[in-house]
Amino acid sequence: MEGGAGNAPRADILPSDPHFGDNSGVHHLPLPRSRSRVSTSTAQVDTSGQPAVADDNGDASTTTADFICRPAVHLVLAFHDLIYSVKVKQPMRSFSRRSRDRDVEAAHSHGEGVRTRTLLDGISGEAREGEIMAVLGASGAGKSTLIDALADRIQRDSLRGAVTLNGDALDSRMLRVISAYMMQDDLLYPMLTVAETLMYSAEFRLPRSLSASRKRSRVEALIDQLDLRAAANTIIGDEGHRGVSGGERRRVSIGIDIIHDPIVLFLDEPTSGLDSTSAFMVVKVLQRIARSGSVVVMSVHQPSYRILALIDCLMILSRGRTVYYGPPAALRRFLSVFMGEPIPDGANPAELALDHIRELEGSQGGTEELVKFNRLWQEKTLSSRAVDGPWLSLKETIRLIIARGKLVSGTEVAAAVLRTEVATYANPWWVEVWVLTRRGFTNTRRKPEVFLVRFGAVVATAFILATLFWRLDSTPTGVKERFSFFAIAMSTMFYTTADALPVFLIERYIFFRETAHNAYRRSSYAVSNAIVAFPPLIFLSLAFAASTFFAVGLAGGAEGFVFFVLIVLASFWTGSGFATFLSGVVPHVIIGYTVVVAGVSYFLLFSGFFMSRHRIPDYWMCFHYMSLLKYPYEAVMQNEFGADTGKCFMRGVQIFDGMPMGKLPVENQVSMLTTMSKSMGIHFNTTTCLTTGTDILAKQAIDQLGKWGCLWVTVAWGFLLRIFFYVTLVLGSNNKRR
Repeated sequence: MEGGAGNAPRADILPSDPHFGDNSGVHHLPLPRSRSRVSTSTAQVDTSGQPAVADDNGDASTTTADFICRPAVHLVLAFHDLIYSVKVKQPMRSFSRRSRDRDVEAAHSHGEGVRTRTLLDGISGEAREGEIMAVLGASGAGKSTLIDALADRIQRDSLRGAVTLNGDALDSRMLRVISAYMMQDDLLYPMLTVAETLMYSAEFRLPRSLSASRKRSRVEALIDQLDLRAAANTIIGDEGHRGVSGGERRRVSIGIDIIHDPIVLFLDEPTSGLDSTSAFMVVKVLQRIARSGSVVVMSVHQPSYRILALIDCLMILSRGRTVYYGPPAALRRFLSVFMGEPIPDGANPAELALDHIRELEGSQGGTEELVKFNRLWQEKTLSSRAVDGPWLSLKETIRLIIARGKLVSGTEVAAAVLRTEVATYANPWWVEVWVLTRRGFTNTRRKPEVFLVRFGAVVATAFILATLFWRLDSTPTGVKERFSFFAIAMSTMFYTTADALPVFLIERYIFFRETAHNAYRRSSYAVSNAIVAFPPLIFLSLAFAASTFFAVGLAGGAEGFVFFVLIVLASFWTGSGFATFLSGVVPHVIIGYTVVVAGVSYFLLFSGFFMSRHRIPDYWMCFHYMSLLKYPYEAVMQNEFGADTGKCFMRGVQIFDGMPMGKLPVENQVSMLTTMSKSMGIHFNTTTCLTTGTDILAKQAIDQLGKWGCLWVTVAWGFLLRIFFYVTLVLGSNNKRR
């Protein structure tokens, strides 16, 4: 492409001109229509998988007549004049923008520093059953935005234009049932095998009415279709666990989304990050899926020559505008005519097109001439395309396709289509919870190191506390040391549950992908998350309580020990709920840990340990009652000092402990105690009990709730925080752009 952007585009030379010669190298694609004319024949589409490819001279092996005589299609996804803009805040500039910026951004101002950026500008085209339509373009060209627009992942009021399936506007629920959307990243659970991953997807996406054997059969068939038989029992793997290859991971990601054998499949750069061989195998699998009777629409960054040969229809975008739309076989002739020079033999026309578009985008005129040339090219080549046949509505087409074996749950879907009612979810709520819980336990069980590290931290902390506060006595000093032990112990419950924070942060995008097509309810995920997290807390509570209760010498006997276990478990439960709630709010692990540490510090500050309730200013009182540590701290205090109301914690001269008089000889302390007794008119001596457990609780202002009341409030906080987590899932998992 020596001429580069400097050569004048040959907009005057089109397929009908003598300079061009015959147009046998051009496949005539249909213009978008209000409804597709299709044949009622149920003949299968061609499974040869070999689209027309231009030879070295630029001529294609498939003529226009050959293209028209292909087996009739039943499903056409058409989109017409799609326009999507977003408002961007940016500093206002005093100088005028260059003309090429109009290719992607409108110059409309919406106040100081705000302007409109057009991501899609009048995009039109069609994707057909049995074919792969690829959207090509450089980064920022609008490929992913177009895929999102077709997959109903953009708010309806933000997108202008029409997207139809056989001429009928698509209902969001219907589209979710008959389609699938695959994101760029491979979002998979690392410790599940390939077969398990696909089986769990089948249990989510396929209705309960299908037997387990039919679901297993579908998974086995899909494993063969995706060429994953050799890796079926291999874990997915991650940085610390060896698993499947990158290409196999990508095919597993595709399999998850097509487990229900969808009619329409959208893929956002499925070959990104793969080597050429793996990328080719992925597209080859997509070709088989398309030939089985699906509409496949994918975006691709820079396809190799082999991948280009598998694509049936190609759309190239530049800054949100169409610069080419047609079969890949015609791209070579299209570029040759536009540039006014032949394309080098053996060159990849897609790469050449991207290079030339990049040069044009950097020129003064931008890609405006190429956009106009493409529009004229389509008017010449598409006008001769006509398809005869009776009209088929969307309902009739879906029934026909289901009769040919598409959609695993086809019978139920067909009935729903006729009623114009489609169930939002494939399974009832309790089935979703059961499957999610099983998957969560399986994934957790295969990573025991996570629990072992947490268990070791709790046991180590318990050992330090037990040896540091060994066998506390019943003196005033022992009372103060009990205060410190309870504050540190209850805080430990919250600090050590911070490991729940990265659980959802790691699973966040898996959750987004699975709920994008209503695999399960958000409430199901919240409940299963709590169920999976609870059993480890029981072992941690027993280990901590058994290591500290008797070693420290806490009161209450067997009953007191049972209550201590329960309040420790309740504290773990609430701490886990707090960390889980934060994981739904904070997007990063490091920020989350910072918030957890700061939050627990504030909870301890307002718990009543440093300052009793009577001493806290009124304007801080609400934080005292909101402190998650207040209730477990008061519960263990009552369990200790309220177990035996007659137990004495200060007798006679112990009143001088911690005071200067406490350093005097015992005889002097007894003399001072006698003098005080006479002056106050109250008789007490060295054996008189001056402070009981009840007095200590009253002094600490722990008198509003009993220990069981504090326990239930702590448990309630755990449930409330998980309800808050559910709210964050609802508010934060909107899969549509605004």
